[in-house]
Amino acid sequence: MQSKLALVVAGIALVGVALPGAAQAQMQKVKVATEGAYAPFNYKDTNGELQGFDVDIAKALCVKAKFDCEIVAQDWDGIIPGLLAKKYDAIIASMSITEERKKSIDFTQKYYQTPARFITKKGSGIEISEAGLKGKTVGVQRATIHANYIHQTYGNVVDIKEYDTQENANLDLVAGRLDLILADSVVLQEGFLNKPEGKPFEFVGPELRGKIFGDGAGIGIRKEDTKLRDAFNAAIKEIRADGTYKKINDKYFPFDVYGPEPAMTN
Repeated sequence: MQSKLALVVAGIALVGVALPGAAQAQMQKVKVATEGAYAPFNYKDTNGELQGFDVDIAKALCVKAKFDCEIVAQDWDGIIPGLLAKKYDAIIASMSITEERKKSIDFTQKYYQTPARFITKKGSGIEISEAGLKGKTVGVQRATIHANYIHQTYGNVVDIKEYDTQENANLDLVAGRLDLILADSVVLQEGFLNKPEGKPFEFVGPELRGKIFGDGAGIGIRKEDTKLRDAFNAAIKEIRADGTYKKINDKYFPFDVYGPEPAMTN
């Protein structure tokens, strides 16, 4: 009798030990891609580790959604093809939600929204208009909303140079090979103008918003992965509500990059 009782007690103990491991094993593994060349949203530090607002947001969302996440770097040009090829499960890389992209992938709701702007050398006197930009050379990162905008709006009057990364466009502006660059205003402010190499340059023209620029930055998901999309949407709402988002935001920015709240729909 005592022997049987001992076996039962031992069995219960073993179950108790096994449960945490079993629960951990049930966590969904999710691989997230970011670019790693779009400071301050995503970049690599001196040790080659991925850092930035996108990376911190990704980590926070994975905690809330109870995902076991791995974050990897992927060049921008191949980031959507890589998702469709199932190299990873989600894109958290400041990707704007546009109708064109929604033809091939799905998105969560936005997790931030900031306007685009041009920058040029101080004292250049350049005006943002067809007449003011005529004959000027403008740099943009290729396969972006900014590239789409410059081609559609001023493609007939400017010389457009496209770059694999925003960092390389910035370098050519400093080197004098460009008259202007166009990109996200926060990326230009925090990742360029606030640095020593950016001091001779300034914003020019208005903040640019509108349909061509999309509905903010969202998480890219394959169309069939609706449960993953819904889990990330729930996690975005949770970090906005519990202060996690503000804590991450304030680490990088002196203002709320989330932008206007989405319009309510029935």
